[in-house]
Amino acid sequence: MKDCLTPDYMFGHYYEITPEFLKSIGVRAVLSDVDNTLAPYEQEDPDERIVKWLASLRENGIEVAFVSNNHAPRIERFNKDLGVRAYPDSGKPGKKTLLRAMKEMGVTIGETAMLGDQLLTDAFAGKHIGLPAIIVPPIKDKTNLFFRFKRLCERPFIRKFAKKHGYQPYMAFWKIR
Repeated sequence: MKDCLTPDYMFGHYYEITPEFLKSIGVRAVLSDVDNTLAPYEQEDPDERIVKWLASLRENGIEVAFVSNNHAPRIERFNKDLGVRAYPDSGKPGKKTLLRAMKEMGVTIGETAMLGDQLLTDAFAGKHIGLPAIIVPPIKDKTNLFFRFKRLCERPFIRKFAKKHGYQPYMAFWKIR
């Protein structure tokens, strides 16, 4: 099995991912995590920056679907004014929901990317079915033991990406110098 944890692309923030960049890699659809990727867990509604970013993608023919492991009430509340396809309780890193979302969006694996903040769920979910993984640092990471352990496990893969691409600034986001 190929390396399913090293991201294909890393950005400092979701809003740095432009329609031009997505088109340059052949992407017409983005499967996006919500929590800690677009907004912190406690932010119930999307802010103006999220609304503008999604509008920019739509205007450029790029569709977005929210694929989240969080529960329906959280994702429905966040999405109520956005009208984005949403798949709560998605079971990432499982592939079933990702494949369903792509089918309902009418796109193929070659036209879709996965966006998230976690390598063990978001990157793995996308990469093990052939999607490029676009990773952003967590907005406001949880500090419980489980999440600290997950982030520790991600460090070698972030280092591998940073070394391969010479992206030193991203190292600081994950505090792995």
